[in-house]
Amino acid sequence: MEFKIENTEVYGLDKAIIASGNPMRTKFIDHDKMTDKDLNRAKKLGSVLTGTGHDNFLKGIIVQMNVTAPLYFWKQAQRYHWFDFISSQSTMHCLLKFDIESQCVSDTNKDILKIMKRLVEEYNTLAEDDPTRIDKWRELVASLPCGFCLGATMTTNYQQLKTMYQQRKNHRLKEWHVFCSWCESLPYFIEMTQDIKKED
Repeated sequence: MEFKIENTEVYGLDKAIIASGNPMRTKFIDHDKMTDKDLNRAKKLGSVLTGTGHDNFLKGIIVQMNVTAPLYFWKQAQRYHWFDFISSQSTMHCLLKFDIESQCVSDTNKDILKIMKRLVEEYNTLAEDDPTRIDKWRELVASLPCGFCLGATMTTNYQQLKTMYQQRKNHRLKEWHVFCSWCESLPYFIEMTQDIKKED
């Protein structure tokens, strides 16, 4: 199994781009169709330096997707506050049902996979009332390799993705390169986030 992002949906794109002009309006506008003027303004505001605040409208562009990733990727991804789990696969509920070898990235050490197979077999031989069962379960969970992949449905926004893209585009893990390429495929993402302009 390898890293992948599927079933991407983008919400609120036009509305957020139009809203990027709100700070300079004395009256709210009533049009709901994005104009070239709106888009050009959004490109300028969205590509300012992260943290200056002018790109806040990017929070209104919501992205949902399914991500299948190894545990070592999820550990890094969880540092981003607005990269939220809607729901994910569960090792607690399904670890014994997974085919662990096929659920791991190809780089996972084959000896570790053999150990995991043995631990599952040992656990499955224990009776329900065996007092060592809980200890064997803990050993099984604690030994799960970082290359084990879990799928999750995630929600985020363009402002968070802008930060993730900037921080991870040159990362040594190939999964982040796939992630950044996916960001580039989102509508207007590069145009609105990556032409970084310094404040005067």
